[in-house]
Amino acid sequence: MKKLLLLLTLGALLAAESITLSGSVISDNRKMITSRFMGFVTDVRVSEGDAVKKGDLLYTIDSKEIDSALTQVELGISQAQLSLQMYQNQYTNVRLNLERHKRLLEKDMVSKFEVENLALSEQNLANMIDIAKKQVIQAETRLLEVKNQYHYLNIKAPNDGVIVGINIKVGEMAMPGMPALELSDLTNLKISAEISEDNLSRIKEGRKVVVNIPSQGIQAIGTVSAIIPSSNPMTHSFKIKISFKNVYKSIYPGMYATVVIE
Repeated sequence: MKKLLLLLTLGALLAAESITLSGSVISDNRKMITSRFMGFVTDVRVSEGDAVKKGDLLYTIDSKEIDSALTQVELGISQAQLSLQMYQNQYTNVRLNLERHKRLLEKDMVSKFEVENLALSEQNLANMIDIAKKQVIQAETRLLEVKNQYHYLNIKAPNDGVIVGINIKVGEMAMPGMPALELSDLTNLKISAEISEDNLSRIKEGRKVVVNIPSQGIQAIGTVSAIIPSSNPMTHSFKIKISFKNVYKSIYPGMYATVVIE
């Protein structure tokens, strides 16, 4: 009888040494893809479940908004160049008149006041030419900026991953800030689980744990990578994240997982 009690006690102690937590596979690099500009969707190149590489074209939007901005900028350049040419022509005429009046002043055929007025006009026009040149440069810089915006009409994948959600269709309006696609990085998977506050003292970041994916018959060694310092007020539990080396192609976000803390 004593031996049986001893065995039961040892079994209880051994069982108490390990904790098994239920969790889910998550992607720690899940992105909502959106466009920078408003426009109608002209093409969607991917479907849900498609694997994409960084730089792959995902979808495109029309260029009407940028076309309008381009027209305005080109008009601004023409106006700035016209103003510059006008001031340069006026400057040339005033300078010729000034030189002629200087010669006439030496012969007392014009007043000093007239010469001084022409000199002042020359200086003012020189200043206006400098301003007009800067306006032309500014307008041309703006033109380059607008032309560069055409690149943003082609929305590309920021990293390798799998398309797990599509919220747009051809012909619909893409709005800045509104999620169009959802991209999940399957190379950076983790296990998300919750641990009770009673057992919280038994783990710390960097601790090795056993990770199981029952549906795939996979067992691996994981590492506690994060302990979220905010408890669930209903269950008084804390969320933890466990990273593991994903060398398997059969593990996807959302799968059921267990974590064993020895």
